[in-house]
This record gives sequence, structure tokens and C-alpha cells, in this order.
Amino acid sequence: MSESCETTLVLPAHLHARPAGALVKVAAAFQSTVEVEFNGRTANARGVLGLMSLGATAGQTVLVRATGEDAEAALDAVIAALEAAV
Repeated sequence: MSESCETTLVLPAHLHARPAGALVKVAAAFQSTVEVEFNGRTANARGVLGLMSLGATAGQTVLVRATGEDAEAALDAVIAALEAAV
């Protein structure tokens, strides 16, 4: 059965190329679909350009959503990657 989970996170750093690239690598390790939402726009966490186009900067809140068989593990890993992107 597919599961879904989501959480919000205040970004510790801008979501520019380096942290977006690290996030893509983490998200690609899971079967679940991971999305990041900011300011009414949503990007798949497997696409660097989509993540960067959100324009999310340090101190702003994003919503991270994972849907799939390993959604909880994927969400935890993506949140950890975002928190480490300082």
C-alpha cells in the first residue's frame, strides 16, 4: 500500500545549485515521489532546475511531501539533506 507524508521546514540556506543537487541525489535513492512546495509552486525533488526555480531562500518555509512505498524514509532523508545544506 502506498503511503503519503509531509512536513514543513524552515530552510537554513538558499536552495541554489549545490543544495538542490544534493537533494536530487537523496530523492533519487527512493521509489517514492518527493515534492517540494514553496509560495504556491511545486517541484519534483528529482529535478535540480525545478527546485532552483522555486526561488526559496534561507529563512523561508517549504512544504516537503513524499508519496509511495518508502515515503516516510524518503521524507526523513530529504529533510536531513535540506537541514545539512548550510
